[in-house]
Formats: sequence, C-alpha cells, structure tokens
Amino acid sequence: MWDKILEELKNPWVIVGFAGQFVFMMRFVVQWIVSERQKKSVIPVAFWYLSMGGAALLLTYSIAKYDPVFILAQAFGFLVYGRNLVLIRRSKEAEVEP
Repeated sequence: MWDKILEELKNPWVIVGFAGQFVFMMRFVVQWIVSERQKKSVIPVAFWYLSMGGAALLLTYSIAKYDPVFILAQAFGFLVYGRNLVLIRRSKEAEVEP
C-alpha cells in the first residue's frame, strides 16, 4: 500500500492536486485572519479569488484523473465563486456612481 502511495506522489498531476488543495485551504486561513482582526465574521474578496484558484487547479486535476464526481463538484463551485466576484464588482461600481 505505501509503495503505491509513494509511487503516486511522483505523478505531476498529484502535485497539481496538492497545490489546488493548498490554495483552497488558504482561503480559510485568510478568512480567519481577517475575521480575527475585525472581531467579526468577514469574507474578504481574497477568499473568492483563492476559491477560484483552488477550484481551477482541482478541476484541472480531476479532469486529468477522469473523476466525474470531482469534476462536477469543482465546476459548480467555480461558477458560484465567479458569480460572487461579479456581484462584489457590481456592488463596488454602484457605490462609486453618483
């Protein structure tokens, strides 16, 4: 079992998968730090960008691995994160307009 796991770690796609998981995890770290600083629960814009980056890497990995469950999950998340960024941008544009 361990031999197979160690062998799989040599696969470049596994590195892409781990990178995606790391970026995805960092969104929670950023959210936690910002919330602690503001003493309230906050979802910063960086959360959504990290979500997009992590989802893009994980979607790429899942496509390379032909994993339909993971593909569907990441593709749907990608749409949600992108929509949140569009809503944030529109909100900021509305604040600037007289």
